[in-house]
Amino acid sequence: MAHINLLPWREEALKAQQKEYFTILGAVALLTLALVLTVNFYYQARIDGQSSKNQYLKNEIAQLDIQIAEIKTLNDKKAALQKRINVVEQLQRSRNVGTQVLDEIAKIIPNGIYIIELSKQGNTLQLTGKSESNNHLANMIRAVELSDLFVNATPESITADDGSPKLLSSFKMKVEIKGLVNDVNKGGK
Repeated sequence: MAHINLLPWREEALKAQQKEYFTILGAVALLTLALVLTVNFYYQARIDGQSSKNQYLKNEIAQLDIQIAEIKTLNDKKAALQKRINVVEQLQRSRNVGTQVLDEIAKIIPNGIYIIELSKQGNTLQLTGKSESNNHLANMIRAVELSDLFVNATPESITADDGSPKLLSSFKMKVEIKGLVNDVNKGGK
């Protein structure tokens, strides 16, 4: 007789196949979940690391900003002190200006020129005098320009005195004194 197997082997094979399928499916799901969690932890760790670096940089930038503000205040103080030092130096240089001006005027005035009036306003001298010739006056202007103390000799007027016996001409001239405090204020601002 033929051998017939009447046992439900197909159902058992199907159940075994389903069991294997669900086992593999569960393993893949667990592996996928583990992979997703691992990637998530990796990127979260990188984000946390970058955040801590950013916070460190922000703290350092804040400290540098404080130092920059201190440097600016120190630079302002330095500039104020430098201005004071310059004023003191100018005052030191200009304290003997009166004697220096008279000494320099004695050196630059040639024979034939007579100073009648000398007035000082700020750093400008107003010279009023008489000259025997215009050549003497031109020599005096050249001497003023070569002087270490005077600059910008500007003749304002030269008039001939018809009534004087020696044919003297009157002149007015402005001369600036360099190196005075007023020069710093004009030149600096």
